[in-house]
Order: sequence, then structure tokens, then C-alpha cells
Amino acid sequence: MIPKFTNLKEALSVIKDRDVVVTSGFIGCSNPEALEAGLEKRFKETNSPRDLTLFYVAGQSDGDCKCVNHLAHEGLLKKVIAGHFNKAPKLMDLMTSNKIEGYNVPQGALAQMLRNVAGKKVGVITHVGLNTFADPRIEGSKVNEITTEDIVELININGEERLFYKAMNFDITLIKGNFSDEHGNISMDMEVVPTEVLSIAQAVHNCGGKVIMQVNKIVKSGSLDPKHVKIPGIYVDYVVEVHEPSLKEQAYGIDYEPELAGNIRIAEKSYDAYIPLNTKKIIARRGAMEIKPNMVGNLGIGVPELVSNIAAEENIKDHIVLTVESGPIGGIPQSGPRFGGAINADALIDQPYQFDFYEGGGLDICYLGLAQADSHGNLNVSKFGTRIAGCGGFISISQNSKKVIFCGTFTAKGLKIKVEDGKLIILEEGQVKKFKKDVEQITFSGDYAINIGQPVLYVTERCVFELKKDGLTLIEFAPGVDLQKDILNQMEFTPIIDKNLKMMDSRIFLDQVMGLK
Repeated sequence: MIPKFTNLKEALSVIKDRDVVVTSGFIGCSNPEALEAGLEKRFKETNSPRDLTLFYVAGQSDGDCKCVNHLAHEGLLKKVIAGHFNKAPKLMDLMTSNKIEGYNVPQGALAQMLRNVAGKKVGVITHVGLNTFADPRIEGSKVNEITTEDIVELININGEERLFYKAMNFDITLIKGNFSDEHGNISMDMEVVPTEVLSIAQAVHNCGGKVIMQVNKIVKSGSLDPKHVKIPGIYVDYVVEVHEPSLKEQAYGIDYEPELAGNIRIAEKSYDAYIPLNTKKIIARRGAMEIKPNMVGNLGIGVPELVSNIAAEENIKDHIVLTVESGPIGGIPQSGPRFGGAINADALIDQPYQFDFYEGGGLDICYLGLAQADSHGNLNVSKFGTRIAGCGGFISISQNSKKVIFCGTFTAKGLKIKVEDGKLIILEEGQVKKFKKDVEQITFSGDYAINIGQPVLYVTERCVFELKKDGLTLIEFAPGVDLQKDILNQMEFTPIIDKNLKMMDSRIFLDQVMGLK
């Protein structure tokens, strides 16, 4: 039952042609960089293995050449099944040029798939993805022309529609841990988040595959606290101790920060909440006005991240407990290479269980990005022309939160504004209209939201829309904005205008604390 302690070359030599390989990690955190770089090196030197299927849950990599980008070689890969591709441009290039098959599956379904495969379940049966591009009546999660196999089916259970994401067989996993004892028991003490590593290891082991671990150090048996062992040694086949600092970073560009791993708590005042009054702050301020005491929430990437700054600035951060899909509950969610982690978190749980909580309706509110919207309230954040960004946790979160706030600028690419005397002035309009006649891909379904009675707001710097039964409805606009010139003329459709249309709260446009407390 004791795994083999070996070097990169020997451990990676067990990967065969056509294997299904699962990698762990979350954006720039907890990624098995040494193993992925080693697999790339083997392929370049030997032209093997070939025709692999790559499976991963959350977005991974640095947006350039690291992590899963190492595996983006024609011949090495045949297929990719993943939740997010925005940080993996080399994978995107292979998919958009039809050189490999690709599937973009909601992140929650992928995380739960691993756990279900471990238990020999038939797959994942869920409402998540209905009426979005994941629905086989629309795109069935396929991202390009050469992807033809159906991996998701529409089924009916007790008169209700559900999506069935079919189970897979996994052959290999590449995982990063911190310490391994001499029996292969693995701790994650210094990692930002544990993601779904336990479910991955169980799934691959129970499929008869090989679990390959990258660790920082091998320690004596009995020296690890059993409560800190994340992956028991009975699941592990190979352990590789990595010494090169750049290949074992806690997060990209970060060797190790104990507060990121939850090993110390720091004074929150060292993280400055204040940001100047700009476009993004205006949007985040209006979004923060939806916070009520005793809420549990989730923040997406970009403008939504700033809602936590506003909550701190307004002294209402105790009104809402923020969570991140990678596992943190409470504390201060991080951004940039630290995205996925949280400072001073109350708890760090495994990603599949976080999505169980989300998909069961545990979120009171969520703040997510706004890239494209249409008259039906549909939203697209996953595909733009040839760029396949992917949905990540967007569908799992947006379809299940008790209230959804989409946050983003009204137009994109070149928008310039200023605030003067409490009024918003458009200095230069963005070149790209976000409110489209039809979105390019349905990542959020307005019809689905209406059918389940879900409150949805679309918050921009100059106006606010609400999703109502008849469609997208303009309910507020900013002081200083011309309704026709600055709003209606900048949309590809005419929205419904609420009969009680009103001005946005004037406090949003004053460079002082709003007094939300």
C-alpha cells in the first residue's frame, strides 16, 4: 500500500496514449506546475503520450504559458473537458482552430462528477445548465465543430426536466500537495485551497488509475497530524518531491504567505478598502445597496470583487458572509493570482461541497460580471467570437442564488466618465455595446429565472435594469445622464421602461461614505 517515491521522469512515464488525465488547482493557486511542465517536456522529447483527454474543474493557469497551457500541444491532446478557459489561451487556440475537441461544462457539475465517479454513480443529474448553452437543446456544452459526442442528456424525472452529465473513467491525476509522509499520506497545510483533490484522488484510484503527487517535502511517518491529511496514502501511487522554487509556488508569483493558507490571521486594516470614485466603484456601490443583514454571498471576478471593498468602506461587511466557489467561507476574498483564496477565512471546505451548498439555494445573493445582455434577460460571459472564455461557476451560482446582481459597465472598450457635482458625465462612449439584440451564447437564462421567480438586477454606472415577466426593464438612471442619448441609443434593442422610473441614489455619485450602515 506504500506509494513509490520517485522522480518526475519515472512518475510521468506511466501516462499512456489516450489516457484521461485530471489536474487539480484553481486559477493561479495550488497547481501541480512541476508535473504539468514535466509532461510537456516528455512529449517534446519523445512525441508521447498522445491523444490524451484533459479534465479539470475550475479555471487554471496564468493566462500565458503555465499550468494546463503546458499541455496545449497538437498530438498530445485530443480532447478537453473543463469549466473555464480564460487563463488558458493556448488551449483556446487549439479548440477554436478545431485541432482538439472541447467541452465547457458548469464547474459545479464537474466537481460533483469527480465525487460521483469515486462512488461509481452513473454521473451527475442536476437542474444546473437548463436553458443555457450546456442544455443539449442548445449546444450541449460543445465548443467547436469537431466535437460531436453527446456528454449531457436532457431527462425527465417525476415530471421535471433535468440534465444528465454522463460519468467518465479517469486514468491519471496530477495533484499538488505540501507534505507527504513515508506512507504517502498528503497534507495541504500550505496551499491556498484544497479544491477538489480528495474527490479526484478517490475517483482516479477507484477507476484503477494512477494518482501522481507533487509535494514540497517528504517527512517521517507519524509526523503529520491526521486531521491535516487531505489525501490518505492508500489512494496514492507516486510521490515526487519538487525542489525548484518556481515549480512549487503557493500561487503564481508567491512562494508562500501563511495568511493565504489560513495558518495565521492578520489585521484586516492592512488591506485598504478605499478605492477612488470611478466607474467600477459607482457600479459596486449600487450593488452593495442590495446587501441586507445576515446574508451569505458570492463575488465573481472583476467589478463584483469591489463589492467587498464597499462593504468594508461602509462598515457593513459584518452584514454579509462572503464565500468563494473554491472553498473559502468568510474572511476577505482575494483577487489577481490569489483569486480563489481568502484572508482570515472562517472555514475552507472542498469545492464539491461548496457547490452542493450553492446549488441547494444556500446563497442569499451573488454578484457576477456583465459582458453581454439581451432583451430577454439572457447573459453571456462565456464566448465572444472565437474566444472561448468558459462559464466557470457562473451557471451553478447564478441559477441558484436567491438574488442575482450582474455588475458591469454599460459599454466597453474606451468608455470614459467623470463625476461632477453629483452627476455622471459621459466623456467618451465605449466602442462596444453590451446590451445586444441577441447574446452570442446563453450563460444565464432569463426565461429560467422568470420561471423560478428569481429576482435579477443588471447594474451599470449609468442605469439599472430589472428582469421582469415581460423582459429587461429599465428602473433607474444616473443623475446627469440623458435617457435617449446615453442609454437608449447605446443599446441594440429598446428595453421596457418602468412607469416608476427613478434616479439612482444620489449618494452613489458623491466622493464620501454613503452611510449604508
